[in-house]
Amino acid sequence: MRGFLGGAAAEEPRAALIARDTLSAGGSAMDAAVAAGFALSVTLPSRAGLGGGGACLVFEQSRGETQAILFEAGARRSMASGADRPAAVPMLARGLFALHTRGGRLRFEELIRPAEDLAREGNPVSRAFAADLAAVAAPLFADPQARAIFAGANGEPVGEGAQLIQRDLALSLSAIRTTGPGDIHQGTLARRLAEASLSAGGGLTVDDMRAGIARLVPPVTARQGNDTISFLPTGSDAYTARSFEALAAGGANADGGPPGGGASTGLVTFDRDGNAVACAFSMNNLFGTGRVAPGTGIILAAAPNVGAILPAPLAVTLSHNQPLRAFRLAVAASGQEAAPYAAALATSRLLRGAAAQDAIPGGVPAYARAVVASCPRYLPGRPDECVIAADPRGSGLAAGAAPR
Repeated sequence: MRGFLGGAAAEEPRAALIARDTLSAGGSAMDAAVAAGFALSVTLPSRAGLGGGGACLVFEQSRGETQAILFEAGARRSMASGADRPAAVPMLARGLFALHTRGGRLRFEELIRPAEDLAREGNPVSRAFAADLAAVAAPLFADPQARAIFAGANGEPVGEGAQLIQRDLALSLSAIRTTGPGDIHQGTLARRLAEASLSAGGGLTVDDMRAGIARLVPPVTARQGNDTISFLPTGSDAYTARSFEALAAGGANADGGPPGGGASTGLVTFDRDGNAVACAFSMNNLFGTGRVAPGTGIILAAAPNVGAILPAPLAVTLSHNQPLRAFRLAVAASGQEAAPYAAALATSRLLRGAAAQDAIPGGVPAYARAVVASCPRYLPGRPDECVIAADPRGSGLAAGAAPR
């Protein structure tokens, strides 16, 4: 198919467009997901950010296998005294760097630049972010740092279409771009973040951040014919796999969903060679701890399993054909406890032949969302039949890539 370079979908439009542009510039699906992940830290910081984390499934066509990359906003070794809003160990940068090592073509620092430019020069507030901000503005604005960033001149939350500038966050992204992702774990940025988190009640230490490591592990898998369906392993999100198994057996959501959990967001990407990625990101709570580390622009994610904070369900699936070494589908879902079932239901429908647009879940709570990519006759194979879609009930975007 002339001009076909793949596609991307995300729950925030600007991130999807940055992923598309990365593919159009010759990047791989991994490059596109990395660029979009950093972009979400600027455009949807309520659900993704340098202070947070996530998990991805990545299919490398040359290897013919899918791997899971786990970089959840991490638990702490110990809790500092005076930490009234304990922060999670930030993992996004390390996780996206690990993803880049699985098949990135463009330089890692090039993939941070679009997010850095958005933060420095400003970007129009999306409908998705405006809705999140409006939902929690009153408690969020108790933090003067957050209020200075996310309130307009009239003191009200910035609305859809308003220009949002985050210069401190741009400087933090610049530090990671120029020094590498290790800077937020054991470099100058780590020391600045540790000091700033103390004043924000987060209590992070450099030792906490140094210990944060992204993990590459085998996924949980199921089989349908020659297709292997991959899920994040137990401990990250066992519920998606269980829901899929129940649906495959002709049942419904047999064991329900996880017990609550924070807000999340997701994206999917694939390229012309058949590489594909599905990622979910979270701050373990909408806007994490609700506080910004002064001078960094980084919203601190909430430490999991402290008080009422539970890890967010990270619901993604990815299917490939082992004999053909070809990509079949990818799904990422959000919606707190409903996310795993939404991902499993969309996956089940796609495998049964539903069109991508029709696979996006109905029959789940209204706040559940999904983005999907589907190549029903595989990639490599029939790229003309590949479709990518964003949930029409949400504010996301699906975008195909073409040569520049």
